[in-house]
Amino acid sequence: MNPRTFREYDIRGVADRDLDDATVRALGIAIGARARAGVGGASSAEVVVGRDCRVHSPRLFGALTEGLRVHVDVIDIGVGPTPMVYFAAHHLKPAAAVMITGSHNPPEDNGFKMMIGTQTLHGGAIASLRDDVTRLLREPFAPARHAMRSHEVISAYVDFARSQLALGERRFKVVVDAGNGAGGPTALALYKKLGIDVVPLYCELDGRFPNHHPDPTQPENLEALIAAVREHDAEIGIAFDGDADRVGAVDATGKILWGDQLMILLGRAVLVEVPDATFVGEVKCSQAMYDELERAGARVDMWKVGHSLIKARMKELGAQLAGEMSGHIFFAHRWLGFDDGVYAGARLIELLTRGKRTLAELAAELPQMINTPELRVDCPDEQKFPLVAAVTERLRNDARVKRVVDVDGVRAVFADGWGLVRASNTQPALVMRCEASSEAKLAEIKSALDAHIAAARASH
Repeated sequence: MNPRTFREYDIRGVADRDLDDATVRALGIAIGARARAGVGGASSAEVVVGRDCRVHSPRLFGALTEGLRVHVDVIDIGVGPTPMVYFAAHHLKPAAAVMITGSHNPPEDNGFKMMIGTQTLHGGAIASLRDDVTRLLREPFAPARHAMRSHEVISAYVDFARSQLALGERRFKVVVDAGNGAGGPTALALYKKLGIDVVPLYCELDGRFPNHHPDPTQPENLEALIAAVREHDAEIGIAFDGDADRVGAVDATGKILWGDQLMILLGRAVLVEVPDATFVGEVKCSQAMYDELERAGARVDMWKVGHSLIKARMKELGAQLAGEMSGHIFFAHRWLGFDDGVYAGARLIELLTRGKRTLAELAAELPQMINTPELRVDCPDEQKFPLVAAVTERLRNDARVKRVVDVDGVRAVFADGWGLVRASNTQPALVMRCEASSEAKLAEIKSALDAHIAAARASH
């Protein structure tokens, strides 16, 4: 077993190297035991299991469910996007739910996103699972005694989503690029049921991802979508990652709208219905997002990166909407509080049908800040958190820094922008991002962060 596959908000690794059958079977036993304990030890406890379309997902499904069935019955909901499993956790009310997915990782990767009830596991709960799996691998495996049945939930998902949406009169063409990931058929079913003229692009399930990698945060993965939007004279292109819990969008001019920009548009629409709504963003989001939404009347909380952490924070604050720069958009307003690229795409379509302006016109009015993409600096896992702590202290003592936000790494606010340094929860790396009012200021802020990182490394 590779203990590093047990991460902050999920389990993820190279499927044929890190996720062998014995490890996955032990994981199933550990989750099943928690599920059964959560319903008072009842023998009839059930766990929902879904999977994406990666080539090794069937093997992982077999091993996981063999382990689960030591303690609980299994409800197999088939192949689909991660939001399908999140929805099933609310719709079928199982004791637990597991999604087998590599998300936006390369085709050779896979993993597990897990819930007990409707609470997504993260942090210490995943570390506890790791410890139990380590122990179970040293013990003889108990036989699978419980039953497994199949249950189709996509139809119920589409019907419920449709019931929560109220489109206006305007109609236009939409191109949907699923990157051959798990979300294509579900998105097409919902958008067509809404009466939208949809052009599918790479919506056939193929876990090898033969056309492009399904990660809408990388501009090169959106080139085909931009071309298709122009070819079909569409108003909007919508893209998903491999398990469709993240959304990306492009307008008719080819402009890419990132998650924090979508949050401005979607947040303004929510504020029409809930004028004093609370929203949650994360430390990588543009300051323009916070400023614009606060100007529109919202309270916006800056929180840690990670879908599990954001969901917990939303519940704590009673937030209506949350979003990450990476395209995880979470609606509690007219939805169930989980990150869902398919539903977020539908809400974007809804707000456009209700107004007269196109997405390109709305995008042109968004604040224009100059920023870097996510920058990754290689750093061994055992060094990255102490290094960030050292950089934080250095920035607190930097006279150029006006304010330090330390909810997740360090976000240092300068006079004309900000810079972020945090430890990646998924890789042996530091993550940096900078934003400023000009290229010159951006270069100054990045140079300051680079210098503090170099000095902190030298002192360690």
